[in-house]
Amino acid sequence: MITDLDIEKPKRRLLEWYADNKRALPWRANRDPYCIWISETMLQQTTTTAVIPYFEKFIARFPTLEALATAEQESVLEMWAGLGYYSRARNLHKSAKVLHQAGGFPKTHVALMEFPGFGPYTARAVSSLAFDEEVGVVDGNVIRVLSRFYGRDWDWWQNKARVEIQTLVDQWVAGVPSYEMNQALMELGRTVCTPKIATCMMCPLRLDCTALKENLIFSLPKPKPRRAREIWIWEPQIHRLGEKLMLTKNTTIPFAKGHWVLPGQAKKVQAKPGQFDYKHTITHHDIYVTVRATAPVEPAADANTDTEENLWVESKEIRKYAPTSLVQKALAAVLGGGASRKRL
Repeated sequence: MITDLDIEKPKRRLLEWYADNKRALPWRANRDPYCIWISETMLQQTTTTAVIPYFEKFIARFPTLEALATAEQESVLEMWAGLGYYSRARNLHKSAKVLHQAGGFPKTHVALMEFPGFGPYTARAVSSLAFDEEVGVVDGNVIRVLSRFYGRDWDWWQNKARVEIQTLVDQWVAGVPSYEMNQALMELGRTVCTPKIATCMMCPLRLDCTALKENLIFSLPKPKPRRAREIWIWEPQIHRLGEKLMLTKNTTIPFAKGHWVLPGQAKKVQAKPGQFDYKHTITHHDIYVTVRATAPVEPAADANTDTEENLWVESKEIRKYAPTSLVQKALAAVLGGGASRKRL
């Protein structure tokens, strides 16, 4: 553990810098735990610039915890469309119901982690930013700032390193407003100490930064080993019943698991196909899609066809149930005059 560096002066300089340079973001307008929770969830795997319009639309539609808790899941997914990682929206909705029933947000990260969808990061972010609990918040920006400041080449994705990083961040928030310090560390990583461009002369920590002194800025933090990519072929089918289309709950395909998708077949292959309608990427899955249109179903088949696994949905309502671009591209390819089939 690093104990030989006095951080009290760097802490003061960082807080002074933050007071002068913090951006005016919509979720900083107040310290409402609900708004903080929504914003921090959206900011996972999404940039600040991209999140702002989604956050504003989401809060306009669901301005309070009660509004989100009592909403239909399809409406929540519809407002999340475009942000990706739809499990985040489902967890938000699930947690909102439980939190609302419990009377609102508890003020400690330990208590928050008892609720579904609250991991170490989100729980600490809400408890610190809303209630000033003296706990550090660790995201990618904070890891980068501290890795460079201390000159540490952590395997930051491993639990042992994360424990050390958490301990250090807790030291940075000790004795100062954690609401300010946590945001200052994240802001520094987002605007000054960035992955590809580090404007060190503008950094309030430059006098004590080990990476700057030892010319290690762009070698820290070390990159996480890449997960091996998988190639998949997906052949969704479009079943029509009048103005309705069939969706099925995905329980088998590893991408978009648990989502409503078009029925069809998927298989993992060793090489990309020579012909396909479009390519889509989800995490480490490269998905080559060929859409199969089917003959319309006779109207009489409409009786009692909805099940837990299959659902007939009005075409104009599809986005509420299946907002992912994976499905929207498939529909456009056949129904909307989408991209012509590609050949390699």
